[in-house]
Amino acid sequence: MAVPLPGYSPSFKRPPEVVRLRRKRSQSRGAAVPAALPEPTPRRAALAAGLPLRPFPTAGGRGGAAAAVPRRNPFARLDNRPRVADEAREEPSRGPQGAPASLLDSNGENNLLWKEASHERTVTELSQSQHVSFSESDTTSSEDHLKAQEEAQGLIQHCRAAEVTLPQSIQDPRLCTELRCAFQQTLVYWLHPAFSWLPLFPRIGADRKMAGKSSPWSHDETLQHTLMSDWSVSFTSLYNLLKTKLCPFFYVCTYQFTVLFRAAGLAGSDVVTALISPTTRGLREAMKNEGIEFSLPLLEESGCKKKVREANLEYEEEQAASDEDEEESLSWLEEIGVQDQIKKPDTISIRLLREKHEVQVDHRPESVVLVKGLNTFTLLNFLINCKSLVATSGAQAGLPPTLLSPVAFRGASMQMLKARSINVKTHALSGYRDQFSLEITGPIMPHALHSVTMLLRSSQRGSFSAGMYAHEPTAVFNVCLPLDKDLHRKVDHKDLANCGLHPKTLEQLSQIPLLGKSSLRNVEMSDYIFNWRS
Repeated sequence: MAVPLPGYSPSFKRPPEVVRLRRKRSQSRGAAVPAALPEPTPRRAALAAGLPLRPFPTAGGRGGAAAAVPRRNPFARLDNRPRVADEAREEPSRGPQGAPASLLDSNGENNLLWKEASHERTVTELSQSQHVSFSESDTTSSEDHLKAQEEAQGLIQHCRAAEVTLPQSIQDPRLCTELRCAFQQTLVYWLHPAFSWLPLFPRIGADRKMAGKSSPWSHDETLQHTLMSDWSVSFTSLYNLLKTKLCPFFYVCTYQFTVLFRAAGLAGSDVVTALISPTTRGLREAMKNEGIEFSLPLLEESGCKKKVREANLEYEEEQAASDEDEEESLSWLEEIGVQDQIKKPDTISIRLLREKHEVQVDHRPESVVLVKGLNTFTLLNFLINCKSLVATSGAQAGLPPTLLSPVAFRGASMQMLKARSINVKTHALSGYRDQFSLEITGPIMPHALHSVTMLLRSSQRGSFSAGMYAHEPTAVFNVCLPLDKDLHRKVDHKDLANCGLHPKTLEQLSQIPLLGKSSLRNVEMSDYIFNWRS
């Protein structure tokens, strides 16, 4: 048996560190600390003989006292208060009619219930990370704890677009194989290009995360050409799937802006639509030169458009008046011989003056561009041939934009959202209780968010809460776009039955967005009724 170190006591976990810490504290205060404490004679003899040492007797044990009360371990867990196994859950505050208390969002919409199959809100922003926490003792296990058979079954269900219908309430979620497979199915998404050492979402402002990473294509034009060629094939494949209604939507994430392509039948439109945000005046001018017809839906008549029109009228009036004055001023300047020394305003300055209000919306949510119908195909060719689509310097130099899709496409790589379960202890009235939190991180697309809420609805008996952290540049995709009047009619989304989405998720995404320019921040379900705020 090994001889314990001096100062050893079994009632402590790490006494050497504690003694060392106390010595350091006393030295910092200027107190004189002896180098070593003298050992008692019996302990010295025991150490010399190699015999095991007994612990020091406790206070009151000296003088031949019998067994003494052991000291409390100061390093024991702090949660040793009595636990409450079946403690009643804390109910949320309720309104006068028993509904959950209203939450006022930034748009002033009060007490909007997010019910299933009615009054649901379309969410089309991308989320960087999502945290779902609930107070039940049961939890949906993360992908790390899935059995091999369950993981394989979940992947097969995703590839085959299998429709999984769970009961309204699951008694024991930990033993429900269907639930665990459906959870694995929900975490799958498709990505191009795919480099395991590079974070490919988000791309806007990702230079810091990519700095120092290996990028062999940054100075190799041949490799850059190969990457862009493969990317063009994947992009075209995605658009063809979208046009034939086999893909509901997909994202193109560049280092400057994000493009959302939606199939006909989604968001209340019966034609293919594309949203670009944020944009700049240079990008919009380039799109005009390529013959792409688009609109700026958030520049309302009473807002920036009116200001631009008023600025143009004001400029024309000033220009007409200045033409008359210019003839007189030039004749006067010619008389004194200095007309060649006066610098006239150049055409670029005049043009910037006329469009200063339009330039002010650059990089803002109001700069979102809407492209619809056949113009989306022209936009496809424009993006493939646009040289400014790829950064020429920095950490993202030569790297093609990221393609994100809920379904497989040519050249895509299957990826998984990161999910983990966390068990935390929260204070209760008479002790502590376990509370589980499910954390999902990655490019969470709208269909994945809706699918997770449906799973938690069944596994948590209709009560849970969730917090979302959205990718801000994509929050504007939630706005209700002023499409043509013929597009606001009831759109039949039955043609999208083979797009790979659950029917209830498809019904959710086919509705006209009503969230505005903001995004979901918190969702809470109580008694199978949703209440949300942005």
